[in-house]
Amino acid sequence: MAHDNQDHNTNLKRRDALKLLATAAVAIPVISMAGHAAAVTAKTKGAELIYRPTDPDMLKPIVPWSMTLTQAELDDLAVLADIIIPEDAQSPSAASLGAQHFINEWVSAPYPQQKADLILVRGGLVWLNGEAKKRFGKAFAELNADQQQQICDDICYEPKAADNLKHGARFFAKVRDLTATAFYTTDPGMADIGYIGNKPTASFDGPSDEVLRKLKLKS
Repeated sequence: MAHDNQDHNTNLKRRDALKLLATAAVAIPVISMAGHAAAVTAKTKGAELIYRPTDPDMLKPIVPWSMTLTQAELDDLAVLADIIIPEDAQSPSAASLGAQHFINEWVSAPYPQQKADLILVRGGLVWLNGEAKKRFGKAFAELNADQQQQICDDICYEPKAADNLKHGARFFAKVRDLTATAFYTTDPGMADIGYIGNKPTASFDGPSDEVLRKLKLKS
């Protein structure tokens, strides 16, 4: 029972940390991964890259490049996404909101940063399955939750990762960042951090007295 409480507290701390990152970044637009997770549909497959001189149609978003990752790679990313942001009483898990598809859209983009991320993510997935087979004799997705957590715990923070796990830690950091971006730019993710922007209001009363006092604008 104590172990369950410890795991619960760990998940809360991890989610709280990700919330802080999301709150800081929520006003910064992500390089328009236009479709986002749920909008990555079969019609984008095989589409050739189209450079459009006009602004994108945000009401009818399209992804003008082909998706790169295989279904097996997406399945592994879905497992990782749910370890990073699991379901809780307040919101669904990252994979259930399509974080793995957002990652696919991101690393499939034809830009230098995304091309580098594709190499890191693909290489990381190969490493992850190799590490799982070396430790437990099975692919990562086939491990039980405790075994998956053991590997993730060893690569969740690069400065403390063992030398032979540094590559895995860099891979995990990238997947964690992309998973958080995917999750906290969905409606459930924004609700999870209490973000209420982009909604019309009949009036605006300004900042509260408490906020003004913290800013030393009111005594």
